[in-house]
Amino acid sequence: MPDRLEIIPIERFPEVEPGDDLVALIEATLVDNKFDLLPGDVLVLAQKIVSKAEDRYVCLSQVTVTPAAAVLAEQSEKDARLVQLILNESREVLRVRPGVIIVEHRNGYVHANAGIDRSNIRQSADNPRVLLLPLDPDASARALRGGLAARGFVAPPVIINDSMGRAWRNGTLGLAIGTAGLAPLRNQVGDHDLFGNELEVTEPAVADELAAAASLVMGQAAEACPLVIARGVNFAPSEKGSADLLRDRSMDLFR
Repeated sequence: MPDRLEIIPIERFPEVEPGDDLVALIEATLVDNKFDLLPGDVLVLAQKIVSKAEDRYVCLSQVTVTPAAAVLAEQSEKDARLVQLILNESREVLRVRPGVIIVEHRNGYVHANAGIDRSNIRQSADNPRVLLLPLDPDASARALRGGLAARGFVAPPVIINDSMGRAWRNGTLGLAIGTAGLAPLRNQVGDHDLFGNELEVTEPAVADELAAAASLVMGQAAEACPLVIARGVNFAPSEKGSADLLRDRSMDLFR
């Protein structure tokens, strides 16, 4: 275990527009904050800035609504165009009630409304738009890590987080939807506890725990802090992505 874990917000990150070079923006913001990355630091980025840079915007006026979306829109009391986008981004609809549609996202995680969001994006009253999740968050994390290494940084592990709810719990927390450079799980099966008992199933979700901690300082409203550094993390280097965090359907007792 580390002696101390620090969760450090990097301030004054600029507004991100489609096509922006996130690596260049990260570098400039680190310089602006007079902050040096150290070996072992982990970068946690808010999904929203990744989606913005990758131009994952969709104007609702451009959406063609199918009959299936129209039916689901009635059940959920949501805009049929938004429902169509939710279906487009999903493998399966799992639950529906007024105001929310729970789906299995095409990337595998269970998410309300497929993670589609309208908050913290500039809007036009005449042509509203929404923001989708990154197309491949693991690939986005790998590209950011590689880009930072190419600029002479220490190739820090990268986590892309997003706010999600959880079954049986109120509230949201940050969870990892993309990772690069660290093992998202730490397998402690076979280790022993304080009393010598062998651990049989213990497997901390390191990436999710860091994503949640970073989310506390990122905020959810107007804080404008989408970049956080976790320092002092006890992580295992790995080229695996975030798929290890997804429970196999055969082991999912809630579906």
